[in-house]
Amino acid sequence: MNSLNKNNEFVDVIAASWARCRGYGLSHSSQPVLNPVSSSELELLREQNRELLETTEREVLPYYENILANSKCLILLTDHNGAILNNWGDQRFVESARKPLFQGGTTWLEQTHGTNAIGTAIACGHAVQVQRNEHYLRSNRFMIGSAAPILDERQTLVGVLNVSSDAYLPQAHTLGMVRLMSQSVENRLLIRRYGAGHFLLTFNTNADNLDSQWSGILAFNDSNRVVAANRRARQMLDLDPEGQAPGELFDLGQQDLRQQTDLTQLPLRSLAGRQFHGQVKRPTRPAPVAAVASDTEADTGPESGFRFSDLEFGEPRIQRCIQQASRVVDRDIPILIHGETGVGKEVFVKALHRASERRQRPMVAVNCAAIPAELVESELFGYEKGAFTGASSRGAIGLVRKAHQGMLFLDEIGEMPLSAQARLLRVLQEREVMPLGSSESYPVDIRLVSATNQSLRSKVESGQFRRDLYYRVSGLNLELPPLRERTDRRELCRRLYERYREPHHHQSLPDDILDLFERHRWPGNIRQLINVLQVALAMADSDTIAMWHLPDDFIQDLQDIQSEQQPVLAERPTLVAGTDLDITAGDDTDTLLTVYKHYKGNVSRTARHLGYSRNTVYKRLREIGVR
Repeated sequence: MNSLNKNNEFVDVIAASWARCRGYGLSHSSQPVLNPVSSSELELLREQNRELLETTEREVLPYYENILANSKCLILLTDHNGAILNNWGDQRFVESARKPLFQGGTTWLEQTHGTNAIGTAIACGHAVQVQRNEHYLRSNRFMIGSAAPILDERQTLVGVLNVSSDAYLPQAHTLGMVRLMSQSVENRLLIRRYGAGHFLLTFNTNADNLDSQWSGILAFNDSNRVVAANRRARQMLDLDPEGQAPGELFDLGQQDLRQQTDLTQLPLRSLAGRQFHGQVKRPTRPAPVAAVASDTEADTGPESGFRFSDLEFGEPRIQRCIQQASRVVDRDIPILIHGETGVGKEVFVKALHRASERRQRPMVAVNCAAIPAELVESELFGYEKGAFTGASSRGAIGLVRKAHQGMLFLDEIGEMPLSAQARLLRVLQEREVMPLGSSESYPVDIRLVSATNQSLRSKVESGQFRRDLYYRVSGLNLELPPLRERTDRRELCRRLYERYREPHHHQSLPDDILDLFERHRWPGNIRQLINVLQVALAMADSDTIAMWHLPDDFIQDLQDIQSEQQPVLAERPTLVAGTDLDITAGDDTDTLLTVYKHYKGNVSRTARHLGYSRNTVYKRLREIGVR
């Protein structure tokens, strides 16, 4: 630790990283672990992160060319796991033996590379600069690294932007530039995803800086609900604005920002009293799917906007669930929905909310399994400022109060800690909430819907779920059937395909693919079906979906469950089209090589001919040493 610069603003971050490295079993003399990826694996990695890669390369880096042109620095973009997607700049300061460290696919996590800008930024969650001697591995001490995380509109890590240099640039300048570039990428991603179909409110403290990367950006929909916000907006407002109306964030009086003239500046004052300048950019086209107006989650993807008519196509059990739920939803009767993971419980609840008298009021969905146990109570019931270490200086009203006069959906309620169960029971009994650290109670009026993929009765018997709470939440019990048991699954597949396909995709699923879908057992239910459709659409692009477009694990599932003698795969052609080349002779390896050579190394055409997915062909070719 003597080599660490005690004046460095990141000295504590570096010290903590070194401690982690020792915990990983690394020493200063350890060598970086290289796990090279094949060209096909790198292609897949880049395809999975195409939006991030294109946004960075086409919309952000061009603005910094002049700054970087006269310096020996290398820009790296990684995915959320620290795997390099691409690099730009000057590699002259990198010795030839080290260049594999900067190739696409190389992963720069602390576990394999020790303290380094990329891995340490991922570990600590913020921008960091690592000087030469602060790298834990001596072999990495030839460079200085500056890296900043890239977060999406949900504040989830999607990548890291890094600049490694020979110190030609002032290092404070380099770190500032990396922060600026990462913020630019975040902003462009948000605008790219939401700009066309939503209103965009840009605001800053200075009217001249509205086009700055440090401006706050809020995207809100036709229902006047914020659906996305960049990091700066959250910082300047000191809260999470998603699900709220602009009038709940700013003192707008009777003003409706949806009526604002495009790109006209206007003064804004937050409810906390801060003065801003802002402008609204109107959507250039309607949002692809209308969001439920009162949904505080403000979903705008294909899974939003469902009605009951979109959920069943002749399945009697679904029809019964819809009929029963519709009769009680507007009465003070709690509903408990049972069903395997992925059967569509949340989508059912959204459709129920849309059909209820409270459709114009919020629907707040809470996944009890996704919130850390120690945070469940503060998230659900809110807290006063200073209620605990790390609490927001403004406090929080909690999700239960956000659902006031609307619907509260508690998904995976069986995962709720016992301490939170006791507080929830009190809320349901007394119809009021007392935030953590407060002596004041607030009345709440909610319709409660819960869901579980477990047997709550069994959890009651084992002492993991309160008996009294069980009888509070289980007024009407509904059971959504798994996809494999639904009699309408063929039509459901057709409808979901129509919902997720884009205009350039083929209009319908072919019958042979629908036949395969009907044979599959779908252990992941509708969620798995949607994933398979999305993969197939991405692979097929404008072509008709065929067997080779389907994921390998889907094909493997079919092969595993096939009990009769008929092969799962359609009969493969015995002749290569247009030739007299017989591919039935020899073993599978000979067949693969014959077809691969015939198509002059074209993996896509080889896969299509053999009825495999491209990933299977890539994998088999690697096994026999061809790629």
